[in-house]
Amino acid sequence: MASRAGAISAALLGLAVAALTLGSAALTAGHATDWSLGPADGAALRFTLLQAALSALVSCLLAIPLARALARRRFPGRLALIRLLAAPFLLPVVVAVLGLLAIFGRAGPVNAAISALGLPTLSIFGLHGVVLAHVFLNLPLVARILLQGWQAIPAERFRLAEALSMPPVAQFRHLEAPMLRSLLPGALATVFLLCLTSFAVALTLGGGPKASTLELAIYQALRFEFDLGRAALLAALQFGLCAAITLASFRLTTAAVFGPGLGRDIAIPAPKGWRRGADGVTIGLAIAFLMGPLLAILLRGLPGLTDLPAGLWPALGRSFGLAVLSAALASGIALTLALAVARGQGWLELTAMLPLSASGLVMGTGLFLAIHPQMSPEMLALPVTLAVNAAMALPYLFRLLLPETRALLADYGRLCDSLGLSGPARLRLVILPRLARPLGFGAGLAAALSMGDLGVIALFAGARTETLPLLIQRLMGAYRMEAAAGASLVLVGASFALFWAFDRWGATRAAA
Repeated sequence: MASRAGAISAALLGLAVAALTLGSAALTAGHATDWSLGPADGAALRFTLLQAALSALVSCLLAIPLARALARRRFPGRLALIRLLAAPFLLPVVVAVLGLLAIFGRAGPVNAAISALGLPTLSIFGLHGVVLAHVFLNLPLVARILLQGWQAIPAERFRLAEALSMPPVAQFRHLEAPMLRSLLPGALATVFLLCLTSFAVALTLGGGPKASTLELAIYQALRFEFDLGRAALLAALQFGLCAAITLASFRLTTAAVFGPGLGRDIAIPAPKGWRRGADGVTIGLAIAFLMGPLLAILLRGLPGLTDLPAGLWPALGRSFGLAVLSAALASGIALTLALAVARGQGWLELTAMLPLSASGLVMGTGLFLAIHPQMSPEMLALPVTLAVNAAMALPYLFRLLLPETRALLADYGRLCDSLGLSGPARLRLVILPRLARPLGFGAGLAAALSMGDLGVIALFAGARTETLPLLIQRLMGAYRMEAAAGASLVLVGASFALFWAFDRWGATRAAA
């Protein structure tokens, strides 16, 4: 009964935050005198959809040959490379942008090579810069999803195709294409949603009014124009787009049924000849594209450590505290909801997935509109950022925990009931040891994402509530690039240290 009450309380809390957020936006929008979108807002809507569609399409198209090459080739360092694919997704966005500027910026090696060939240099700002950054951040995510799909195809199917002398084109049509049809639509929708709600990339690489997104328009309406009605209308529009994509994503992913295999770890037969060379080139280009900015961050950040700004350590302390608390809060709520859903309260799943329908900036906008009439939003900058960061991490944690929780209840639920094991004793002796591994990984992911967040805090923060990502963005805006690089290196180190600490906690406390 206590766990059921806790789950219902968590669900009601989430629904209350969502109702407050959307209600404030709707109420403010209802008081607006003009409900029409201006030309600038229409341009922002078109640019938002265009950059999200291009980013998702390019990310998925490039991920297919990369995942295929990693699935069928064996080489030294392969497992390390697969693990490193998670690095760009965990990297704070403002730091990733700084790394991309070092490689593709005006003084970067790419433009230096182009200039040496006598060709006009490229600008990283604008539509192509936003798409480039989104591909850098999301290509590894899609590649990991598709790689798992290739590994899920029983290796015996490939062995049978080889025994039947089936050419590679036929193997692709009968084995690989069905898997791609089952996974690609969902991956495409996921990346589209992530790019639709990307604030920091557009803020740093947008390059002007012609490359403004809805989230940038909301930010400008609140922070610079203080047009609450327009901000509320844009927030409602953004929420509608996110909700539509979220609902569509639930219906797009289907299962590719290949039948059971023998569960043996057999390498997929790999064709030789020019296809081996093509796979090698694909992997090499991916390494250069993904690891180049990471290396640039390291090389540029080391000299910048001698020019760190005075406010860095207080900002780091705020970011660190927010990350730890938001990870703990999201983990507790996700575990409570996962246990309840696994016991049959399926309606609570909607509550856990609700944050996917709104970006962090849209949630922050609704809370800003609710708080502003009562007090200065800066007074609640850190608590609001904590709540929104925890809410945005909740769907990922819930999805990680739910399958493991269902398996736990199926294996140990009746035994615990027969022994009268319940409450804190069941949590300490059974639930936490069995769920420690996914819980630690999910908490580390939530902490790393919170460390790099540059959404809600940009709306609320003042000088006394500045976090490290916001400090870095302001340093970049003031063209203090060396100081920004040094602060970025500190942020990257703190983010990965937090992720490692939580993940290590889960691994060491997991039941054997």
